[in-house]
Amino acid sequence: MTPRIEFASEKKLVVKRLTMSYADYRIGELWRAFMPRRKEITNNVSNDLISFVVYGPTHFSDYKPTNEFERWAAVEVENFDHVPAEMETYILPSGLFAVFHYTGLSTNSAAFYQYIYLEWLPNSEYVLDDRPHVEILGEKYKNNVPLSEEDVWIPIKLK
Repeated sequence: MTPRIEFASEKKLVVKRLTMSYADYRIGELWRAFMPRRKEITNNVSNDLISFVVYGPTHFSDYKPTNEFERWAAVEVENFDHVPAEMETYILPSGLFAVFHYTGLSTNSAAFYQYIYLEWLPNSEYVLDDRPHVEILGEKYKNNVPLSEEDVWIPIKLK
């Protein structure tokens, strides 16, 4: 599984967020809060949903399933002129990413991520960059469907 390396420009996002850990993974709760309000966001750039994670600086070097992080549900917007109540804005910084395509159930993704972080990344010319880890849930993404597809954007920089 070889990623494409891509530079992404900054993106303006309207978001909902929730703090969680992998031991207390509450992504369903986050999306159940976001999706009913999605139609209130009127200046979308596309129909894609964006899921991203902001990890603490030692999340990977001192990994424990109880390490907390912020998980965000988002859509990209043209501007911040119309932000629904109880939602926030976020500017996703530009940078270099390794983009991996994933097909399958999210519940079966552990081996996929282990490959990225434990095999591909250490053997590549890159290291993790301290920026959000992003998942683009486009038109082929179908929650809880075995042939669902998404692109996983891992923030990287040269070693």
